Amino acid sequence: MAAFRLAILLCDTPVPSIKAVHGDYMQIFEALLASSLAPINASKPDQAQVTFTLDGYDVVTEMTYPPDAEEYDGLLLTESVIARALGGSCVPNNGLCEVSVTTIQLNALGKAIFGKDELVSSLYGKRYPGPAHFRQQDLQQMHRDHVPTSPPNFHIIGSTSITPNHVMVMFHPWSTPPLEVLNSSSPNVPLSSIHILTVQGHPEFTEPIMSKLIDARVGILGEELAADGRLRAGGIFGRRHDGQACDGVRTVGKVIWGVLGAA
Repeated sequence: MAAFRLAILLCDTPVPSIKAVHGDYMQIFEALLASSLAPINASKPDQAQVTFTLDGYDVVTEMTYPPDAEEYDGLLLTESVIARALGGSCVPNNGLCEVSVTTIQLNALGKAIFGKDELVSSLYGKRYPGPAHFRQQDLQQMHRDHVPTSPPNFHIIGSTSITPNHVMVMFHPWSTPPLEVLNSSSPNVPLSSIHILTVQGHPEFTEPIMSKLIDARVGILGEELAADGRLRAGGIFGRRHDGQACDGVRTVGKVIWGVLGAA
């Protein structure tokens, strides 16, 4: 049995309507990790089951940090914090916002990390293959900032039309795949070789959380954008992801555990 000790740096507090039902962000991320771990454990024998604990550190109000980060198997931070800390940038996206479930286009490296060898979208109950060099991934979004400059040694693997850097990875120095592998049309990249994985979106957000967040921020978003977001809070029409609104649990959550070495 493997027991993982994880930590999350809490940079914000959910709006009251969300916190009252779903808890703080540590509890929300704990739910994501538990939900994505369940199918992994279902495929393992009893002696190989994976467990975890998650410690939260309020780095804004209480200014608390892990006393020794080396004691943890993994740290959860936002993409913007990682970008700024490691030499990239995070700035307002020219007044543009991404709200609710949004489709992210993955390049060949992103496809290798997150998905299958071909793009398959479920539309109106049918399955259609897409371009070989792209695979779609749906994630909940709520941001007006973006990362136009990625830190050194990071690889951008996902984008949208208004946010070119949606997902990025950095590999361990001792296990970085050769450039010819990274630049190939079908790279073979073990998840264990990834040191840092970031996503601009919110794999931890569910449909109820997104709906409450849109209601709380309608004054900032405006009625038109809020109405559009409400239509996609439960997922993009015709596409469901194992009963979920997006790929947060079944894809991103699974990859997080793969990076940690549990999947």
